[in-house]
Amino acid sequence: MIGAGGIGAAVIPALAGAGVGALTIVDPDTADLSNLHRQPIYRSRDAGEPKAALAGQFVRRLNPFVEVDPIERRIDPETAPALLAGHHLVIDGTDNFATRLAVSDACVALGLPLLSAAAQQWQGQVGLFLGRPCYRCFVGDAFDADDCDNCAELGVTGALTGLAGNLAALLAIRFLTQAGDDPSGRLHLIDALAGTQRQIRIMADPGCRACGQPG
Repeated sequence: MIGAGGIGAAVIPALAGAGVGALTIVDPDTADLSNLHRQPIYRSRDAGEPKAALAGQFVRRLNPFVEVDPIERRIDPETAPALLAGHHLVIDGTDNFATRLAVSDACVALGLPLLSAAAQQWQGQVGLFLGRPCYRCFVGDAFDADDCDNCAELGVTGALTGLAGNLAALLAIRFLTQAGDDPSGRLHLIDALAGTQRQIRIMADPGCRACGQPG
């Protein structure tokens, strides 16, 4: 689980409760009072404490049979390969494109499945990527900079992060248990204002610099 914020705060309890064998939680940040409306696994007294460590404690209390590894490190193009290697599934719940693209590129290079979940204002997106098409095929190369908008600047409805995070957890459980049809390559779009959800098919970009065909 990359990010223990609003998305992660929904994914982590769902997967721990479902009894995943091992859960790695990567987040360099600390809990903040302004985020508690969308991060219910933390309490006001936790402000200033590392979120990864707090999330790890939450998992141990909820299900002591789940092996949890909290990692208080920033993930970027340099650190991503080592942090992600050896996992069966990567779930990205971070709130900026630079980190998301670093995670996606590492997943493509390592051959790892990536479940991407995002929420901003009243809109949510959840999709499973199995190498090609990849997340970079979806958003392109324009968002590699760290100065792109994120939910801290634009705002997000707390209930929406829970909805998107639980949908991501559901897709993760389906993928790990091989239940139902293959959900990869489809993006679930949530419109919280309209109260609707729809799916679109993500097409592979032949010129994608992460998963495109060489030559």
